[in-house]
Amino acid sequence: MKKVSIIYWSGTGNTEEMANLIAKGAQENGSEVKLIPVGNAKIEDVVNSDILLLGSPSMGSEIIEENEMEPFVESIKDSVKDKTVGLFGSYDWGDGEWMRNWVERMGSHGANIFEEGCIVNLFPEGEEANKCVDYGRRIAE
Repeated sequence: MKKVSIIYWSGTGNTEEMANLIAKGAQENGSEVKLIPVGNAKIEDVVNSDILLLGSPSMGSEIIEENEMEPFVESIKDSVKDKTVGLFGSYDWGDGEWMRNWVERMGSHGANIFEEGCIVNLFPEGEEANKCVDYGRRIAE
């Protein structure tokens, strides 16, 4: 059984819903999933997981959330080498540049990035909700 830590920040609930849907998909593949708001996350949640999923909405000029998520991501940069890492988040505008930058950044720390991240415009429903569940299933295979 794979241990999956899903650590996320959500301001409006969109990214939190993505986290819940991704967790559902990973659990369907038999993984043990921990859903953790970033304010409650510890380095042990990263180190002790087989798969790490990080979620943040796009903020401002297409960056991850700066007050909680950014410092946490910076604090784990030495702990993601050779770890399977998936990234996800919601956005309201833009073209996904924040996700491309985040994927590149985590890859530069030695993480094994799963796909190119999972992004959803605003609240995940319908096909976008299914996309999140499927992302969770695939990363947990």
